[in-house]
Amino acid sequence: MAIRPSKQMINRAIITMIIVILCLTLVSTGSLVKIMIIDGNMYQAKASEQQLYDSLISAPRGDIYDRNMNLLATSSPAWSVFIAPNDIKDLDKESDEEKARQVIADGLSEILDMPRDEIYELTKKDTYYVVVKKRVGKDVVDKIRDFIVSDKDLKLANYVGLEETTKRYYPNDTLASTVLGFVGDDNQGLAGLESYYDNDLTGISGRVVAAKNAKGTDMRFSYEKIEEATQGNSLILTLDSYIQYVCEKYLDIAVEQEQVKERGAVIAMNVNTGAILGMAVSGDFNPNSPFTLSAEDQALVDAIANEEEKSAKRSELLNRQWRNKAVSDTYEPGSVFKIFTAAVGLEEDLITKNSTFTCNHTYIVAGRPYHCHDKIGGHGIQTLQQSISNSCNPAFIQIGQLIGNDIFSKYFSAFNLTGKTGIDLPGEASPYYHADRGPTELASSSFGQTFNITPIQMISLAATAVNGGYAVKPHLVEKIIDSDKNVIESYSNDNRKQVISKNTSNTMREMLEYVVQNGAKNGIVSGYRVGGKTGTSQKMAQILSSGNSHLYIGSYVGIAPIDDPEIAVFVMLDEPTGANYYGGLISAPVGSKIMTDILPYLGYEPQYSQEELDKISISVPDVTGEEINAAKTRINSSKLSYKVIGKGESVVKQLPEAGSSVYNGGMVILYTEESESHTTTVPNLMGLTVSEVNTAAANAGINVEFSGNVSSNTVLSYAQDINPDETVSLGQIVTVYFRDEASADMTESEISE
Repeated sequence: MAIRPSKQMINRAIITMIIVILCLTLVSTGSLVKIMIIDGNMYQAKASEQQLYDSLISAPRGDIYDRNMNLLATSSPAWSVFIAPNDIKDLDKESDEEKARQVIADGLSEILDMPRDEIYELTKKDTYYVVVKKRVGKDVVDKIRDFIVSDKDLKLANYVGLEETTKRYYPNDTLASTVLGFVGDDNQGLAGLESYYDNDLTGISGRVVAAKNAKGTDMRFSYEKIEEATQGNSLILTLDSYIQYVCEKYLDIAVEQEQVKERGAVIAMNVNTGAILGMAVSGDFNPNSPFTLSAEDQALVDAIANEEEKSAKRSELLNRQWRNKAVSDTYEPGSVFKIFTAAVGLEEDLITKNSTFTCNHTYIVAGRPYHCHDKIGGHGIQTLQQSISNSCNPAFIQIGQLIGNDIFSKYFSAFNLTGKTGIDLPGEASPYYHADRGPTELASSSFGQTFNITPIQMISLAATAVNGGYAVKPHLVEKIIDSDKNVIESYSNDNRKQVISKNTSNTMREMLEYVVQNGAKNGIVSGYRVGGKTGTSQKMAQILSSGNSHLYIGSYVGIAPIDDPEIAVFVMLDEPTGANYYGGLISAPVGSKIMTDILPYLGYEPQYSQEELDKISISVPDVTGEEINAAKTRINSSKLSYKVIGKGESVVKQLPEAGSSVYNGGMVILYTEESESHTTTVPNLMGLTVSEVNTAAANAGINVEFSGNVSSNTVLSYAQDINPDETVSLGQIVTVYFRDEASADMTESEISE
């Protein structure tokens, strides 16, 4: 007879089963909670990595244009090369896996010019995506594509890929490089406008999300979602490419001629709006390869044996070449600052244009003697106008004492000299000054010493002094536009504040024109009314720390047309080591050359005096192909001379070429036979007067074009663009530069020694 389980046994079994089921349920529930909630994000990411292809589409940065819509910076197509290490691991055989790694490392290292071992290690990473190299060009991409299809057995397309992105491109190479700046590997702005306006220029990246099959291969066309990238906004600058080129050209020439050690800077600005038309810094770089040093700087790095010191030196020199001296460096302005002191004295009715000041060479303040650069008795009695033209320190100390520290400080702030200008560039330096000036600090400050400001502050100060008295904010971006050229933002000049009256400003214009005509003569621009002021200051902090007393900064600010000002040009040469260092000798000629080129470009027609007409250059007419007698007649009627070479009946070639500029009475060589060619030797044309240069040029059979101050027959030439003793074609044009060797812009510190 079978024994049936008791009711108690059945209940126990049921309870046991329930307990087991509950335990299993709890374990399962716990596992699910851990998988779905606690570790849910991790597993979702792993699933997505295995099942989905998710890639960013790089957004092109916005373009940068000059004020005439000439392209200064743009983004061109580029590609990132990537590999898929986890796909390599999915190969069936270890031998195939290792072969794929070896082939990929060998091929890519050669094409990308990268260390083979570095690429090999990337193939072993635990990921489905790793970038090997960013921003490669089309020539490299074509080689990569050929490489991918070169081994059909390995099917390299499963492991090596290309992803389209963008590369920043600067079509004008070094032009305005310190202003534009550059971008890093990820297209982020690292310097200049690229950095300051990075948020505006950076676009919105797009995305491609596509499914993968069981083998991990993309199925883009079956399961794909694309979010298109949005290009960044573009900048329209106030900068003018031609004016920028002119500023850089003449600055580089001056830096070389005057052997300037610590670089130089030039700023061209619209005095009424603060718009920067040109901003040049010598020793610029190519933003297409910003981490490449100049040959000279690289030689300094290579000469260092210690690797750590070499790396530090390289970083120092790179930062130096990227640094915008016009906004990031401060200096003691010297006599150029007398513009400020004169304007404040006039505005407060403490002086007039005809106020007189006595200079006996030495002036004592609080027991300290201050000296005038005129060491033979000083300037005697002089008016304000004469004082600023003579750049007389004792006169301006007297004006400073009349003003007093309270008023001086009030205007120092009103002219925006107590803080940054707010120019739209990164790295603007703050000024250094005495908040509470004692008698000696006020005396030195009145003629531009014992405080530091930036070049951009100095030119802004000068603009305020001549534009009717309004403080302007210097700026480089006029408009921000989107990809459809719609204006997103534009600069407004509505909030200008008036610092000095229009009457004071008019008086300052008159005096600054008087300065150029009688003192800073090397700032003269033939055919135009120009005002300006020169300055020469010592770098006192460096002198005290180094013991080297020959550390000067020569500067000049010029304004034109001075009767209705529009353009100011500031020039600074830091530590000239040649024979000259006065701003009136080395910086004013640079300002004059720049004005000579840009004023006609801006539409200002020159109005020459008869004396200037006798010295200005004449455009050579085109007589090529004409019968010889007709050609002679045309040359003579152009107030030029001629020399015929050959026995032909018509002109087959002429030198100088048509449209070239030569001095009044210059010679045109008329060749009548193709085989004829005559040469001559360039004479030494330096240290001569205008008439002496003309005579030497005529004797050598060359033509000259005058540049700089030729206001009188006493000025001397100091440079020529073709070196003496060089062999040139007969009739060759040689540009000869002139300046007045007198200078009246030395600061007290030098004279007191």
